[in-house]
Amino acid sequence: MFGVRYVLPMVVIVVGVVLMLGGGEDNLLGGAGIVSAGAAIYLVNFLFRIGASGDDERRREQQAREHFDRHGHWPDQAPKHQDR
Repeated sequence: MFGVRYVLPMVVIVVGVVLMLGGGEDNLLGGAGIVSAGAAIYLVNFLFRIGASGDDERRREQQAREHFDRHGHWPDQAPKHQDR
């Protein structure tokens, strides 16, 4: 997974930069397009991770609500003792 998140975009960007350094207007434009593609790969991975982290947060919230329904207090609070 590390390779797809970080190595692949970096390799694509480095290839684009090397092509840009080759000289000529066509190389410059082509290299810029390849660098842009590498940046897009990284950003898509970044946005996917942000979306996936929201799923974890919703799952934790649901577990906390279920705990409250069963026990009458939130998981991070001390239980209230009832005087009888």
